[in-house]
Amino acid sequence: MKNKQILLVEDNPDDEALTVRALKKSNVANGIVVVRDGVEAVDYLFCEGPFAVTGPRPLPQVVLLDLKLPKLDGLGVLRRIRADARTRLLPVVILSSSDEEEDRIQGYSLGANSYVRKPVNFEQFLEAAAQLGLYWLVLNEPPVIRNI
Repeated sequence: MKNKQILLVEDNPDDEALTVRALKKSNVANGIVVVRDGVEAVDYLFCEGPFAVTGPRPLPQVVLLDLKLPKLDGLGVLRRIRADARTRLLPVVILSSSDEEEDRIQGYSLGANSYVRKPVNFEQFLEAAAQLGLYWLVLNEPPVIRNI
């Protein structure tokens, strides 16, 4: 799992802390990058703004994406990811508290790889985050995606 990175896009500090804790508890926290709004997520993925770099940087193994984000919502971030050939195949998991069917339909229509509802129960939330990390970093075999 070395050099495999998760991009967590989460504006709620409590959900961020729970997710990071669960991933660490499952030994999959070696590379978690946290951004707190949709614009920051896009800037990070495309090496723009404060994340501009001089050389290529590997993309994360998976993006855990909240829907209700400031500046640019999660669906807007997903649109940007799928619209660019460099990130089109990047695995994106929507991790949201929304139980709205329309959110699920839109997420999958825009190319989300999975939609996971954040459990309200603390222990269930820890377990869900741990399972996500293990699946996407250990079991899943993504396509080779070039650095940005």
